[in-house]
Amino acid sequence: MINSKKNSFQNITQKLRVKKPWDDVIIFVLNVLIAIPVFIIVHQNLIELKWFFNIDRILIFLLIIVIIQLILRLLRTVIIVCIVLYFLVLLYGTASGNYGFNSVYEDYDSMIYTMNDNPFPQDIIIAKLLPFPNKSKIINAIDYQNAKVRNFAIMATSKNFKNVKGYSDYRTIIQCFAVFKEINSRWNYVSDPKDTDYIAAASESLDYFSGDCDDHSILMAASVRAIGGTPRLIHTKGHIYPEILIGSLNDLETVNYLIKNVLFINESYKKQLHYHIDEREQVWLNLDYTAKYPGGPFMSEEILGALTLN
Repeated sequence: MINSKKNSFQNITQKLRVKKPWDDVIIFVLNVLIAIPVFIIVHQNLIELKWFFNIDRILIFLLIIVIIQLILRLLRTVIIVCIVLYFLVLLYGTASGNYGFNSVYEDYDSMIYTMNDNPFPQDIIIAKLLPFPNKSKIINAIDYQNAKVRNFAIMATSKNFKNVKGYSDYRTIIQCFAVFKEINSRWNYVSDPKDTDYIAAASESLDYFSGDCDDHSILMAASVRAIGGTPRLIHTKGHIYPEILIGSLNDLETVNYLIKNVLFINESYKKQLHYHIDEREQVWLNLDYTAKYPGGPFMSEEILGALTLN
């Protein structure tokens, strides 16, 4: 009787230890999802040997696949449990309208697309991992393809700085500064409802040019992106504000001259530009609603998170 119970217990234990086919499928899919960005980082940072048919890169990719597969298999049980929990969190996020399956897909797709042309693709992964409040809601609210937003941005470029000559390489930047001038000259700060973080779409904010810091940032980012600029949103303690990508430090010198001697002469008189330099040595200029000129003073220089819109 005792032996029978032992045998039954051993049979149950063996069944539990049997690797199910769907385990292998999940592990393999996860392997591919991890291997692609890892390969891009390795590819961008290793010297290219230029072997026939890029065999060196093929071998590197296969090696990455094998290494990740081995690691994932060793941690199989923990990973499966984490995936199930993550799936449930995303299911809840999708049902409640917060960060869900669609947001994960958009983030991954955007990350892979942007990494391809970036000499430091690991920075993009780090940026994606930085905390940013209401990230999915804000991304959805930046409706830069909305005709109302696009038409407003075009109107701003026709109204401001239309006749600046001799800076064709900086035309997009100048037009984005025209958008900045139009928005900041009309913006009226209005707090959110009590105990509620209300996030207005850019097209909605165009009705009254009113709202709090995240509403202003959303409108600025959407309008800048609608005419070809590259904006990002910076999260600091209790505040969110927009920045625009200027380029290199050499570009900053030209932009500094434009702001102080051509575009915002009175507003920037005897004042300095405020900007951040990221890990790729790229310059981002402040476009906060408190600034009277691009590069005006920061309300807070502490960066808790960054949301770049490529």
